[in-house]
Amino acid sequence: MNSTRRLDSLSEAFLKNFITFAIAIIINFINGTFVYTYFKSHVFQRDPRYVLYIHLVINDMIMLTTSVALQIITYTIPLKLAPCCILLLILATTNKNSPLNLAGMALERYIAVCKPLHHVQVCTVQRTYSFITLIWAVSLMPSLTDIIFLVATQPLSIFSRNVICYNSNIFSTKFHKTHREIVQGLLLCFVFLTVLITYLNVLWAARAASGLNQASARNARNTILLHGVQLLICMSTFVSPFINIMLVTAWPEKRTSILFTTYLVTGILPRLLSPLIYGIRDKTFSSHIRMLFCSSCYRAEKRVNPMGPQRRSKKVSH
Repeated sequence: MNSTRRLDSLSEAFLKNFITFAIAIIINFINGTFVYTYFKSHVFQRDPRYVLYIHLVINDMIMLTTSVALQIITYTIPLKLAPCCILLLILATTNKNSPLNLAGMALERYIAVCKPLHHVQVCTVQRTYSFITLIWAVSLMPSLTDIIFLVATQPLSIFSRNVICYNSNIFSTKFHKTHREIVQGLLLCFVFLTVLITYLNVLWAARAASGLNQASARNARNTILLHGVQLLICMSTFVSPFINIMLVTAWPEKRTSILFTTYLVTGILPRLLSPLIYGIRDKTFSSHIRMLFCSSCYRAEKRVNPMGPQRRSKKVSH
């Protein structure tokens, strides 16, 4: 998509940036609601399950903000290679964080159902933060490798040049392409197998359990299945280049529109769907959201009408 931005007319460029910016503001506002609810309720901060969930939300907010900022910058001002590499580093790292975080959430549910006696010892908040740190380290290494290889093979003067900043344009050597394909393949296979194995184990546990344990196992099974759906949403970012090739080959005259549409569908909207589906489905989280915002609305009404509806009605009756 980025390589065709220079071909857009002024009105097309403005419309695309306005649409993307508006959608990003709405998505970050909704996701920010989940973050606000998490930090206002201490019960969530003591549960590893919600710690992983809110990390997923914050990670997607960072990814979305970086992606939209990169798009607007590319349209509006020249960008040097050095800051471009920093933005691409953040974007690539957060993009890899999402599926790894989903794998961690699936493992936490597996331990809670299949190893309940060990859950309290294994799944602590401190260990969850350590796991999140490990996720960032694992996701950061491939992107750092790309930049190190670029520095080693190119003169340092290229970092002061203006570039069109997108991943396949900056890291375009055969090494970068092969490295990218291997990392993405290993990452998705690892996460897919993790989600599949944990789902099957929880499924068997649900069949073997009875009473309340069976209900708990079924809830965990549905949660892990939801993680599988979230994984498919995350995978849409990785398969978008192949979708673009197929669609542009079929309709070459609509290339810019196709690339922009796939960018919205695979790069922007998943940042809302994944956290929103999980946040609304979780009864505890959704109830806390309602409590917080209903109480906020009540306090706002009290400030506007401190007498209250009953006293006001008595005054009218006189």
